[in-house]
Amino acid sequence: MRGSLGLMGNRAKIGLLLLMLSTMGCNTLKKVGEDELLLTKNSIYVNEEKVSTSEIKGLISQKPNSSVLGYPLRLNLYNLAKENPDSSFQDWLHRKEKREKRLNNLLSQKQVNRLQESFIVKGASEFLERVGEPPVVIDTSLTRKSVERLEAYYNSKGYFNNNGSYEIVEGKKNRKAEVEYNMTLNKPYIIDTVQKNITSPELDSIYNISARRSYVKKGDQFDLNNFTLERERLTTLFRNSGVYNFQESSINYDILRDTIKSADDQLMDVQLNIKKFRSTTDSSDTNAPYRIARLKKINIYADHTINGGPDSLKTLDYENYTIHYNDKLRYRPKALTDAIFFQKDSIYRDLDRIRTYRQITNLNTFKYPNIEFIADSTQTELVSNIYLAAKPKFSLNLNFDVTHSNIQQVGTAFSTSVITRNVFGGAETLNISARGSIGLLSDASLSNETFTSELGGDINITFPRIWFPFNTEKIIPGYMLPQSRLLAGTNFQRNIGLDKQSLNSILSYNWSPTDRLKNNLELLNVEFVRNVNPDNFYNVYRNTFSNLDNIADDFQDDPQYADLFEIVDNNVDSLRLTIPEGANTFVQDALDGNITGLSPDQLDEVNSIAERRRRLTDNNLIFASNFTHTKNSKSGINDNDFYQYRIKLESAGNVLSLMSNIVPYNKNDNGQLLVFGVPFSQYIKSEFDYIRHWEIGDSQVIAFRSFLGMAVPYGNSDNIPFVRSYFAGGSNDNRAWNAYELGPGKTSNINDFNEANLKMAFNVEYRFPIAGDVKGAFFADAGNIWNVFDNESNPDAIFQGISSLADIALGTGLGLRYDFTYFVFRLDVGFKTYNPARVGSDRWFNEYNFRNAVLNIGINYPF
Repeated sequence: MRGSLGLMGNRAKIGLLLLMLSTMGCNTLKKVGEDELLLTKNSIYVNEEKVSTSEIKGLISQKPNSSVLGYPLRLNLYNLAKENPDSSFQDWLHRKEKREKRLNNLLSQKQVNRLQESFIVKGASEFLERVGEPPVVIDTSLTRKSVERLEAYYNSKGYFNNNGSYEIVEGKKNRKAEVEYNMTLNKPYIIDTVQKNITSPELDSIYNISARRSYVKKGDQFDLNNFTLERERLTTLFRNSGVYNFQESSINYDILRDTIKSADDQLMDVQLNIKKFRSTTDSSDTNAPYRIARLKKINIYADHTINGGPDSLKTLDYENYTIHYNDKLRYRPKALTDAIFFQKDSIYRDLDRIRTYRQITNLNTFKYPNIEFIADSTQTELVSNIYLAAKPKFSLNLNFDVTHSNIQQVGTAFSTSVITRNVFGGAETLNISARGSIGLLSDASLSNETFTSELGGDINITFPRIWFPFNTEKIIPGYMLPQSRLLAGTNFQRNIGLDKQSLNSILSYNWSPTDRLKNNLELLNVEFVRNVNPDNFYNVYRNTFSNLDNIADDFQDDPQYADLFEIVDNNVDSLRLTIPEGANTFVQDALDGNITGLSPDQLDEVNSIAERRRRLTDNNLIFASNFTHTKNSKSGINDNDFYQYRIKLESAGNVLSLMSNIVPYNKNDNGQLLVFGVPFSQYIKSEFDYIRHWEIGDSQVIAFRSFLGMAVPYGNSDNIPFVRSYFAGGSNDNRAWNAYELGPGKTSNINDFNEANLKMAFNVEYRFPIAGDVKGAFFADAGNIWNVFDNESNPDAIFQGISSLADIALGTGLGLRYDFTYFVFRLDVGFKTYNPARVGSDRWFNEYNFRNAVLNIGINYPF
């Protein structure tokens, strides 16, 4: 009953909100003149069928006011602005007798005049006008322009006999109207023949070889876009076939529409013309026809800032390349020539030029290069000069941050890195970084100290090639921008958690087959985590300790357990287990059967606590390999209609397990194999992450994300290390729950940091502009984590199959974002809409209020 009333209460709130919006919506005509019509909708009909594609709708010159879920927010903001703030102020000032006199006595006449010019009176109206949007009043000149655009568009599609019209349909309410555009296309024109007139015999031969790939073909309907694509295709084809100076402007088409063979046929002849090369200084076509050019010589100038002329440079010939340098060559010749994709005596290819630019930039040693080509008088031989300007040998970066979390009241973090370029003469990049932080604990019980501290550092070296015992050029050629990375790092964390110390090292390779595809292979990813202070476990994981202490309360009056308890806050009636001695002793005695009177459920709970403590206090050795494949269809920073996916596979412990047949490992009491006294982790892990964005017009975007990940322990492990497990909640996940708060399954806050080895997440977000750089969003986040194939015994936390999908949590909410161009500041409020930790109808909308809402602050969009 309580759940039903709660649901009714929330419906009432929603209804009240809708009523408020409706009331505000009544003001839309406030600034529309009596003889004007507010444009509310555009409809486009082509041959009496309605068309709503974004391409066609984009041709309309005048569009209705923007809206948020159908509500004209910016229009109403604009209508709130006073049309004449000065006169409005005067009306208010003289509305009551003696008001002006009282204000003059209180503020002085001068201050009252200033009040009239203040932000409150005048500035507020200016602000509303700036962020708002004036009413879109139907302008017939723009309507006629839209018809002309529609006619021109369908002309480009071969409907040369089309005709268009428009009709203004006034609504039932005064001063509102829709515009209907009607297009009659008639029969399209068809290409009957494709002829060619190519002045260069060499270009003619190249064209004939690839003619079957043409976008302009006999029998196809005329489409101007196909002619544009064909011009681009031919330009790329010729430039990649030796014609280094080919110009797209040399291509044009003659279209003949007077070849109608009968009244029912509308056929046209097309002639492709490719003219001679035209110099930028010559308006005639008297120059020689295009020729195929070969590279006669390739010069690499390794020092851009050189004092003196070319005669002062030293030269080195290396594998058909000539390297010019000053005094001493600072780079190994192979490091330079491997970045050049031109070959002596080969034909020029524009693709090689593009790849050379990309690879030289990818070296991170030189600034953007300058490449020039000098042709001989016959235009058949080229000399290529490649000028390289070195970046500074050293770079220093410094960062400083102020942080806040549920553990730290306030914290400061700093980091610094020194970048050294061309370390070994092969364009390698060495990055040495250090980081540190100090913070004030929010809960003194978490540690014996008041402050937390963390110190770490990494040494990272990048090689612009695949660093491997055998040649990988045939598998991963140089144009894929191959890189090898070797990293070694350490981190020391004190006075927080279990005072972890970690050592990690990574050997990885990455390469990009295309601009949109990226691959990363971590051949070795080794991480050793040592918990320095395992006795602090019950101080950090307070929920776990509370569950244990509640069980122990039944035995605090037993004299044989008296030494396990301590008095709390000088209250002799309030006892709790001592940490760590009392808690550890109680757990061990319970598991050994020395404590009688424990119920089966209590014993299971103690066993679960002991297992969790073992998991989180044991040291970890992770010896893993993984492969990640990513594709992103986004074509530019302003592309809001794209997809992206990431696939990752990881395997850990298999190499060490195989070596057990050769190396006699020691074992612990649980039968696990030990390496350096630590049981190594063994698991297999896979992830799939998919993101899709749809632009729905007027800078509005629908963004969707789905994630599925699972890690399965086996062999030497019965669980996944905490650092490689999954959690749910947080500003980039389910925003109605804090990080680590959601799950596993239908459990609720059973641990301070909840994690598991199976995760599903689904997010959808509607993003829209509000005013200027201020954006808004409505979102829904669904998902959860579960345990599967590990040592978890709580059935509420274990994925049981299809039935467990009922445990998927749902959070909904809204957000505000401010776009700073280079990054977006994000503020989201999430509400628990469906909480699987509750029972029955209480799962829905039980905590759907601001008191239980979660506020998330983030940088940039979550997906």
